[in-house]
Amino acid sequence: MDTVNDNHPTDRPTAVDDRDAAPAGRAPTVADILALPVLSAGRPEVVTGVAHLDRPVRWVHITELTDPASFLKGGELVLTTGMPLPEDPAGVRRYVDELARVDAAALVIELVRRYHRPPDALVQACRARGLPLITLAKDVNFLEVTQVVHSLILGSQAEAMRRTQRIHEAFTALTLRGAGPEDVVRVAAQLSGHTVVLENLVHQALTYEVSGSTLEEALTDWEQRSRATPTGDHPGVGGPEGWLTAPVEYQGERWGRVAMLPVRAGEPAFGPEHITVLERTAMALAVARLIHPTPWERTAHRDALRDLAEQRHHSPEDARARFAALGLPTEDSRFLAILVDVRTADLRTSVIPTSDLGTSDSDEAVVLETRLSQEARAAGIPALVGELAPGRLGILLALRPSQPWRPVAEQLSRAALDVASPAVVSVGSEVTDLRDTARSFRAAARVAEATPPGQPLPPDRSFHELPDIGLRRLLYAFREDPRIQEYAERRLSPLIDHDTRHGTDLLTTLRHYLDAAGNKTTTARRGALSRETVYQRLRTIERLLACDLESGEERTELHVALTALDILRGRP
Repeated sequence: MDTVNDNHPTDRPTAVDDRDAAPAGRAPTVADILALPVLSAGRPEVVTGVAHLDRPVRWVHITELTDPASFLKGGELVLTTGMPLPEDPAGVRRYVDELARVDAAALVIELVRRYHRPPDALVQACRARGLPLITLAKDVNFLEVTQVVHSLILGSQAEAMRRTQRIHEAFTALTLRGAGPEDVVRVAAQLSGHTVVLENLVHQALTYEVSGSTLEEALTDWEQRSRATPTGDHPGVGGPEGWLTAPVEYQGERWGRVAMLPVRAGEPAFGPEHITVLERTAMALAVARLIHPTPWERTAHRDALRDLAEQRHHSPEDARARFAALGLPTEDSRFLAILVDVRTADLRTSVIPTSDLGTSDSDEAVVLETRLSQEARAAGIPALVGELAPGRLGILLALRPSQPWRPVAEQLSRAALDVASPAVVSVGSEVTDLRDTARSFRAAARVAEATPPGQPLPPDRSFHELPDIGLRRLLYAFREDPRIQEYAERRLSPLIDHDTRHGTDLLTTLRHYLDAAGNKTTTARRGALSRETVYQRLRTIERLLACDLESGEERTELHVALTALDILRGRP
């Protein structure tokens, strides 16, 4: 449809092109109705108010009265032949002012009987009040227009009622099955077609579902944008971006709010259906909070860390936007991943008051997450703490460029061991970009995999790191690999079988010999044997294993096989 710029008046109005009727479920707009065949036959032309053709039309009113506003309730499309218009400009302005005051959707005047062009006073008055003025060049049956439009409006209202019912049914089903906040927010985004975000009271985006934009676009500078949008007591549109927000609360206690974002900046305001979706979203989130006592922040941190460790973000920009929205500095920071394995730990829940746990469940993850989060906050260290897998917690530290990481890691490690002992704390590699933190998590995981329960700590610290991994711990990490098992069995089974059949202990002699780096005197002393016996046993070992024990390479191979065998037998 061609448009007229109201800032540059023209004597030639704009023709209205054909367009589809209103989408099902929403009230038709002025533009939708002008596109209907019953009106387009009159060659409608928009004279003023082009920018307001998206106004919803709630009814059609035919009038030949000089004061039609007294019969209107707002949202009507007013049809007139122009016969009742006052002659004087003041009367025309008063006529238009009354229509604008009751929020009439538009004025349609037929240029057939009294006028053949719209009066200048009428054009000026409508332009001044932002009231769309549409002229009809040909005669139109107004009664037929009302019948068609009213049928369209009633049909839209019926569809809107059906959609509202489906909205209520969807959220009722979520509540009955005890859905968590992630499911609630996801359904809200699906039903509305908009991005929906749940935030806490300090404007951290905890749970979100993006629709019609990217994660980066939705969450970048979240706290700043959120603080610019005031929080009301009821669902409403506000802020510079026109967010639709609703508080999430129960019996006067507010936990946060849920926000629905426009698909594009400056798009039309949200409709009643969107408000219904957001109201039900807020209610369902309040119920979810009561059913699931785990704090939203803990769940958000867990999900974010898992996605980061497993590289499930679409782009580095998405990851940075998400973690910044959770309150973690992502610029000018260095990052370090720490893992705490508690699968064999003896948990001491008494170190944390039950009231601080946020749940009656005393599992290791809840207790440790709470303690470690408290420890990081007390030290002023930005950190996210969350359970990555059953029995394994992850910590992501955001350190200042000049801040050494070892004292921080030591402080958190000691806190973890205070709660759960003997937990295994492993530290990954330090990285300078958030997108590389997956590498830090992988390094920490390799350390954890190579650390058996009860592994002694280094004398100067409470955590393990990559340089601690030697041959024995490397083989421990690969103990379930069939290739390691097959290698140990192939190299040593002849000796083991001989000891079993003959009641000898050649395997122990071989161990003493390899530990002594081939020194026969030391081997004899450690085995409480004579040198002659040691020589005899070594010759037997060489024959059974078809090897040369004077060869450094073969001694190394046997040492690896024997170490692997000890680990497989549970002697790490």
